[in-house]
Amino acid sequence: MIDLERVTYRYPGSRRPALDLFDWHVDAGEFVVVTGPSGCGKSTLIRCLNGLIPHFHGGWFGGRVIVMGTDTRQTRTGELSRLVGFVAQDPETQTVMERVEDEIAFGPENHRLSRAEMRRRVEDALESVGVTSLRDRELVTLSGGERQRVVIAAAMAMQPPVLVLDEPTSQLDPWGAEEALSVLSRLPSRDGTTIVLVEHRLDRVLDKAMRLTVLGAGATIVADGDPDAASRALSYPPPLLELRATVRGFDGETSGRSILESTDHRVGSDWSPPAGSTPQVAIQLEGVGFSYRGVAALERVDLDFRGGHVTALMGRNGSGKTTLLKLINGLLRPRSGRVRVLGEDVGQRAVREMARSVAYAPQNPSAMLFTDTVRDELRFTLRSLKLDGDLDEMLEQFGLLAQAAISPLDLSTGERQRVALAAVLLAPRPVVLLDEPTRGMDEGRKRELGVLLRHLAAAGRTIIVATHDTEFVARTADRVALLERGRVLVEGPMRDVLSGGYGVTTQIQRAFGGSLLFPNDVLAARAAAPRD
Repeated sequence: MIDLERVTYRYPGSRRPALDLFDWHVDAGEFVVVTGPSGCGKSTLIRCLNGLIPHFHGGWFGGRVIVMGTDTRQTRTGELSRLVGFVAQDPETQTVMERVEDEIAFGPENHRLSRAEMRRRVEDALESVGVTSLRDRELVTLSGGERQRVVIAAAMAMQPPVLVLDEPTSQLDPWGAEEALSVLSRLPSRDGTTIVLVEHRLDRVLDKAMRLTVLGAGATIVADGDPDAASRALSYPPPLLELRATVRGFDGETSGRSILESTDHRVGSDWSPPAGSTPQVAIQLEGVGFSYRGVAALERVDLDFRGGHVTALMGRNGSGKTTLLKLINGLLRPRSGRVRVLGEDVGQRAVREMARSVAYAPQNPSAMLFTDTVRDELRFTLRSLKLDGDLDEMLEQFGLLAQAAISPLDLSTGERQRVALAAVLLAPRPVVLLDEPTRGMDEGRKRELGVLLRHLAAAGRTIIVATHDTEFVARTADRVALLERGRVLVEGPMRDVLSGGYGVTTQIQRAFGGSLLFPNDVLAARAAAPRD
């Protein structure tokens, strides 16, 4: 179905190859997951499959890519779209219509399908991805996760023999991710569709894959084959695989539960304030409501955020997480209620004034990157905030020194995310707001970011992270506020919320229950279990 033969590619202006003599083959009807560290060439690889490389990106290309007997070098991308459906990392850049239903119909209509066939495909795609209720919504009113689901539906409506997806669940809530991945995993057996899916969060998808390809630095293939076998090459395997490698004889949920039957392992929050101190309330929301074009996003929200905490905002796509962040930094004004930051009413302050005390990184890092190089991006931030600092040291801290002379827009999504985070975290502002900061990041970089946020919180800063990444939340957050349809469903210590049966939790908790969230929790419980 897919053959890459000695493919070499360099992006325009780059001296280093993104792919170098790369050979790779995929059989018809396979579901292949591709993973590896940020910037290793995963997105480049799959952009070769639909002709975006070399036809759209330009640069220097050598070798051959053959899809269903068609040489991508000699075929226009419009023709290749009949063979290869594509879902990019950035759904914000992949939509062209104003309404959801029109967006999903756009591809079939351009391929001149009959009206009856087009309607059938649109309805199937809407229902499969769970966005039927959004059919009449304008795309600008959707959350990032909702828009991502629409883009997946639009690709499925084309019913291509090959479907290629780049981090398709990066902005989806746990329920939406499971729904989308379940639909995708059925396509090979139902329709014979070949699936190539790039993903960092393997706990979601590894059990559905037929094959795992692990890339290393420089787009080298580190492992390729059966997912269980290939996953041994991962630096950070999913939690259940990590546990399996540690506990001899562990073979999944059943044997795991058996060692815990007679024990109680409830654990409280990992965080506690220093003796004799009470963290100060830095942010207060009192009866806050907000609507987009008549659609309620938040209703009567009451929340406090304290200095020294990392608080995670979680909830389904469209529950109001991003809206809440924008109300705190003044980009939006509440329809009702009041938002106070550091004792001042945000409604009485200009956005420019708020930026002096509130750092904000949006969902889409490209929205805030505009200079020619990564180094220039950080230099501009230092100058605008009238700060001094060692640029090389800052670049090194965020793993960006090797990319310093490259345009931010030529980087992978995970690398762009790190540039945006570096820019907003340079200044010692007391409040930090991050919207889906782990999007596109590999596991190693996520852990480094978690350590950094814990360090900033320990220095007294107020950190609020909107995210669907439950494993990151479990390792990083002190508290969790779970939103549901614009209201606060629950707010409390991280362990209490993630083990409270609200549907947001870690892979270990799903397997073992109780308040066990990490492999080490299971090992501790196993050690404490009575022996016959």
